[in-house]
Amino acid sequence: MPGMALLSYPLLGLSLLSVLAAALLVAALHFWQGAPAWRKIPRAQERREIVLQQMAALAQRLREQEPGLDPKPILELPLVKLAQKLQAEELSLESALCSYLEEEALKVQEVNYLTDFLGECEKELQALKKLRKSERGLLYGVPISLKDPYDCMGHDSTCGLAQFLETAEDRVIVKVLKAQGAILVKTNIPQALLSSECSNPIYGQTPNALNFKKTPGGSLRGEGALLAARGSILGIGTNTGGSICIPASFCGVCGLQTTGNHLSYSAVATAVKGKKSVSTVAGPMAWDVGSLVLSMALLSKDMHQLDPTVPFVPFREAVYSSNRPLWIGYYELDGYAEPSPRMARAVRLTSRLLQDAGHEVIPFSVPRIEYAILHLCQADLYADGGATLLQKLEGDIVDLSIKKVVSILRLPNPVKCLLAWILKYIEYQQEFLAQRKSLDLDVLLAPSLDPAFCMGCASKASESVSYSTLYNLLNFPVGVVPVTTVTLQDQEELAFYKAYYRDSNDRNFPEIIKGSVGLPVAAQCIALPWEEELCLWFMKEVETMANNHREPRWFPMEWAISSPGDLPTSSSTSAPDALSTSHKYHIHVTSPPPGSSPIYLSIYLSIYLSIYLSIYLSVLVGA
Repeated sequence: MPGMALLSYPLLGLSLLSVLAAALLVAALHFWQGAPAWRKIPRAQERREIVLQQMAALAQRLREQEPGLDPKPILELPLVKLAQKLQAEELSLESALCSYLEEEALKVQEVNYLTDFLGECEKELQALKKLRKSERGLLYGVPISLKDPYDCMGHDSTCGLAQFLETAEDRVIVKVLKAQGAILVKTNIPQALLSSECSNPIYGQTPNALNFKKTPGGSLRGEGALLAARGSILGIGTNTGGSICIPASFCGVCGLQTTGNHLSYSAVATAVKGKKSVSTVAGPMAWDVGSLVLSMALLSKDMHQLDPTVPFVPFREAVYSSNRPLWIGYYELDGYAEPSPRMARAVRLTSRLLQDAGHEVIPFSVPRIEYAILHLCQADLYADGGATLLQKLEGDIVDLSIKKVVSILRLPNPVKCLLAWILKYIEYQQEFLAQRKSLDLDVLLAPSLDPAFCMGCASKASESVSYSTLYNLLNFPVGVVPVTTVTLQDQEELAFYKAYYRDSNDRNFPEIIKGSVGLPVAAQCIALPWEEELCLWFMKEVETMANNHREPRWFPMEWAISSPGDLPTSSSTSAPDALSTSHKYHIHVTSPPPGSSPIYLSIYLSIYLSIYLSIYLSVLVGA
């Protein structure tokens, strides 16, 4: 059989060549199919430049109609007041639109928040002016903003993914907002909505409007940045693992994560569909709680009619307007991620103010938090081993903010059984509810992830989102309310920060929140499913008490004396009361750090008295 052996050699060579040719063909087909995705990006960027020019041109035309318009008083109006003035025709629709367009055109250069401008708003404005007063909606002529994934007719809903660069039609929430008279822009998001950064290959990176070195957080970060910059008065977004709560905290605004399916999520673009345990929900963000109340009242009204899968749940004004004392559970740490000093301080401050106001405040501990985060939240988000997400990223540029997640998902993984996780989720939810019921609690008060992370650092401490992700798992409504700001003492206490696991996430956390003095710190207000009105009432209580409370600040000795020109202004977050001793100098009488020893206090007071007498004598001698 030597002849057959010799014959097999050319056949073997031919087989190898065939396999190689097939491999090259598959690679070529893969490249041919994948390349168009990222090739769409330059077109999308050019389109955004065009709509920005259209926005500036419309603002200019409106300005020419009202050359004497002062936008500042309009931009300072809260949503409820602005809506009232537009309804009563005390303010023209053109004035409101012009004021916000000019501000948005200015802020987009600084903050890069915008992905699209709905240029048809000019025609919509003219149509609104023809309506009779009885036909006007609650948001008649109010300019608001919308998170990128919401489908709007003729506009992209990208999720930061090149595959999604296709125009869409108006969906349920957009129809409700337009019917109420709102005028919209769309705001930036992270790629695939899966990072606490705000960066994607299409529209780039969005910084925090309060500090350009910090991220606005969430995935609703374009909204957070725009609201913080006062370029929008109301934003509508979505929340899976903190996408509303985290940017609200980082940007110092209010946000409401609703119960799953309270507001329609129909046809909202998403990179990972089919999640069962960790609910993705819709919700509003605004400057204050009153604006959230107005938005929930109008969104709840027509939701069921437009989307029959959403239960008919009209807003219960009687629950929101109640004034009975609440039983409030609170915790300073969840047992999974160690809070920053200012996170714990915000909860202590708020719980004390609530107790002083007559509410019952009771300690609460989160049951089995590690199991909830690792075995329920993360398992549900990637129950398919990340296959859906990886498919959406084919042929696309992977943004740096999610490269770590994508790299992990591309490793070989065992197949996960989704049904098993759903059953375990139900067990955990019942366990959490039972612990809460045993204390007869109405609501919970919890830390909110704060302060804003440095830009590009979110992936270094991703586990800290446990404070917000837990309530997506439980499907509880959550509100975020700013209650205080970061102080120098908070910053100094980071040196003593201790964590649970001492892993890279824990070690990185203090580093990524440094340099945050003056940035906002919030608290989370949590109610049971379908109790949004109670959640909003609790938020209003917290907001009112935080606004009425002026927290004593502590400053280092080098700030003790300054010339009037060097004093912090009233807009500064760290300006204490000052005592004037002459036309040249001010002495800042501030509180020493809490918990100071008697010896420290005596030294502290002696130094201040010595400085005071020295300046007083120098003034007498000079006189």
